[in-house]
Amino acid sequence: MKRMLTPSLLLALLAGCQATPTGENSVARAQERDTTITVAVVDTAEQSAKVDFEGWLSRFRREALAEGISASTLARALEGLRYRPRVIELDRSQPEFVRPIWQYLDSAVSSTRVTNGRQRLAEHRATARETEQRFGVPAEVIVAIWGIESNYGGNFGDFSTLEALATLAFDGRRRDFARAELLAALRILDAGDISSERMLGSWAGAMGHTQFIPSSFEAYAVDGDGDGRRDIWGSIPDVMASTANYLDRAGWKPGQPWGTEVRLPDDFDYARTELTHRQSSREWAERGVRTLDGESLPDFEMASVLVPGGAEGPAFLVGPNFRAILRYNNATSYALAVGTLADEIAGRGGVVQGWPREQRPLSRSQVREMQRLLNQRGFEVGVPDGIMGPNTRRGLREFQAAIGTTPDGFATVSLLERLQR
Repeated sequence: MKRMLTPSLLLALLAGCQATPTGENSVARAQERDTTITVAVVDTAEQSAKVDFEGWLSRFRREALAEGISASTLARALEGLRYRPRVIELDRSQPEFVRPIWQYLDSAVSSTRVTNGRQRLAEHRATARETEQRFGVPAEVIVAIWGIESNYGGNFGDFSTLEALATLAFDGRRRDFARAELLAALRILDAGDISSERMLGSWAGAMGHTQFIPSSFEAYAVDGDGDGRRDIWGSIPDVMASTANYLDRAGWKPGQPWGTEVRLPDDFDYARTELTHRQSSREWAERGVRTLDGESLPDFEMASVLVPGGAEGPAFLVGPNFRAILRYNNATSYALAVGTLADEIAGRGGVVQGWPREQRPLSRSQVREMQRLLNQRGFEVGVPDGIMGPNTRRGLREFQAAIGTTPDGFATVSLLERLQR
């Protein structure tokens, strides 16, 4: 149980506010007292958390020893480990506004990132080609993931992975998950792949150039340079081999593209634009789906059509390699960023059709309101959670069909306003 301010301490802190000051100096003194009270409360809460954390860490040390982590590793790794309040602050914050996909792609596939990607590929071409031959994943795809995950190593985070995961296991939203990842991190140290001082990454425990969480490191990290260690922090051969191995194990199909931009017929059924709806390229072609240049569609046995910007935005036919990228990060925007960045690094060009940039994105609270109103009108979408998932898109398409607009499932402010009437 976390310690609280005692009534006597709180009364003492508040005692300085009983007088009613006058004049500028008095106002300044009152503001200073308010600040002092706030700092005192925060400092006391953090001190209480620190004490509780140290007790939790002592118990965890015994449990980790019982689960097979060596005493020497625990002594080196856990000695002086700190509770990090900033990690909890980040864990509990959820942005109200989510960037539309075109803004995300503007940043993820910027001209600077394309130029830097081509430079990194040129610098490490031999390693990239050797990795491609070994795993069947194109060099430009490996470099694209490297660029999006950590900006080619320029920003993979400076949090101690051990401190971040220990803090989350003690006080985070998903404590069991963080505890399991902390144990995996300790096993990595036990294996001698990296030292605890160099095990750095994001506040959420994603590590190094590849941003693997520890369990992903255990499953997919590869020694690419033959030194007997898997070093995704300092060895580019290990970084590239680990990335390619992840995609290979996720089902990458050598010789196939991730997908291609397509043009849809006027009478296209947008209810089919979900990743779960899959059919062959031949069947899509029979429904009028065409490449932008009129060439044959990529030969996919199981492909999906996606319209992440609605009927007014670009459309994509994606195959198994797109789904393999989603295993790395399960977000359509992420997989499109990797695919289009890889294409641009290789000189194949990016997205051609325009995005509906005039549309204002919905905030999470607006999405929840839209979900509530769809349920109210009988278009069942499930419990309102502020996330545009397949059930919400299905219900929205049904509403769009009912009011005579193109049922593409793309949420807009104007549709929300129609629901609010």
